[in-house]
Amino acid sequence: MTAIESPCIMLCSIDDTTGYCFGCGRTRDEVGAWLSMTPETRRAVMATLPARLATIERKPRRETRRSRMSRENASN
Repeated sequence: MTAIESPCIMLCSIDDTTGYCFGCGRTRDEVGAWLSMTPETRRAVMATLPARLATIERKPRRETRRSRMSRENASN
């Protein structure tokens, strides 16, 4: 069995303005349908993700582990 490629980086929060996930750039519908998509459809969605992510103003609703660690390191 082969692994299903996924752009998920475990930062799952949707941008209210664009409807795209802050972490991967997919829509809620695409995330929900991911496992049932054909490999070709998944690759087509993945090809659009860099442009989508560029449209998101990077303000996730919750603090990410990376930003928390940067903040903590800066204060030390």
